[in-house]
Amino acid sequence: MSPYSSIYERIADEMAARIASGEFAPGAKLPTRAELCAEYEVSDFVADRVFLTLKLRGLTETVPGRGVYVKKV
Repeated sequence: MSPYSSIYERIADEMAARIASGEFAPGAKLPTRAELCAEYEVSDFVADRVFLTLKLRGLTETVPGRGVYVKKV
């Protein structure tokens, strides 16, 4: 049994690790919903939950019409 209760948590943890490693630096734009769906083979709903989870963790901010960005520290 997976330690994760859902796929979006696993993906959010992976994205958080990528942010922590510097792959996505502060101010960097994250992949779009479509790109995330293609990379992880998930639905739009799952991708939206990933972005919401990262936002709730204080790692990202959304700019309407532009995308999701790593918060600048």
